[in-house]
Amino acid sequence: MVATKSGELRALFASLDQNGDGRVSAAELRGCMRATLGEDVPAEEAEALVASADANGDGLLCEAEFLELAQQAAWAGHAGEEDDELRIRALREAFGMYEMEGQGCITPASLGRMLGRLGAEQGAVECRAMICRFDLDGDGVLSFDEFKIMMS
Repeated sequence: MVATKSGELRALFASLDQNGDGRVSAAELRGCMRATLGEDVPAEEAEALVASADANGDGLLCEAEFLELAQQAAWAGHAGEEDDELRIRALREAFGMYEMEGQGCITPASLGRMLGRLGAEQGAVECRAMICRFDLDGDGVLSFDEFKIMMS
């Protein structure tokens, strides 16, 4: 799969290199983004992107520099995925603290008990009102998905 990705990136580089000089300029990068994504990237952004990977300082990306830039972008994407996974895991743990009745949801009673343990006691009416604000399906309890929305 890595070889396939590398081959795809090399083909992409060749298509970006419109004048065939073995280098990609910021202008060529902008033109490709406009044609493929329909986005008109400002010249300054394209130049900054090229400069961020331009190891030899010539203002252009050779194939090796382009491949390095693509690899960095892929790593950044994976880091974001790992952050999301950690966030979901933490939310599941927090949800589990409030969902004490084994029903897979936070009820007004379980919310009240947990808030009491935290020293922020609320009555049943207040707990129902708190749940009601984020109870998207109107069933009177918070599912994990509703809890995620509440916590974001």
